[in-house]
Amino acid sequence: MYRQEINQMIDSLPDEELVKVYWSIEEIRQKYLFTKTMQDKGVVIVTLLDKEHGIMDKWDSVFAKNISDETKRQIRYDQYKWHIFSFKKQNCIEKEAARNAFDAITKTELFVMYQNIPDIVFEYNNASDIVASDFDYEQDIYLFDKSFTWTYVYTHESMCGPYFYKID
Repeated sequence: MYRQEINQMIDSLPDEELVKVYWSIEEIRQKYLFTKTMQDKGVVIVTLLDKEHGIMDKWDSVFAKNISDETKRQIRYDQYKWHIFSFKKQNCIEKEAARNAFDAITKTELFVMYQNIPDIVFEYNNASDIVASDFDYEQDIYLFDKSFTWTYVYTHESMCGPYFYKID
């Protein structure tokens, strides 16, 4: 039923509008595929709405604790937390080595937050089978263990990241 209606809507649009339709559908498709991948791996995703600010604040206090407020201002940390890695203010593993480190680390439960969704943190349970490539279509996503001993960051910039940082 919907397919026929969608096709009629698409047929009514001029060609120059189809690129918008394409990218809208592609975004929906990628979200669906991501959710399906997580479900197929048995990952249980819980949306945390009452603890999110405490978790986000703890990420800041743990992973950026040695970065001064002045440095954070200079690198626009409030815009993208991952600037601590791209501006080389925090030592980390980058690129393929970061992906490999994330894939290798034990992860049963973890937190996930997005830079552009400031009021939600997700808890991933039964997450042992997730790998870096599962997040290749996500943007500005921060994954970290519930003990705050490591973080993996995948950015929207192809030349920046991904990054993996582990507390020594």
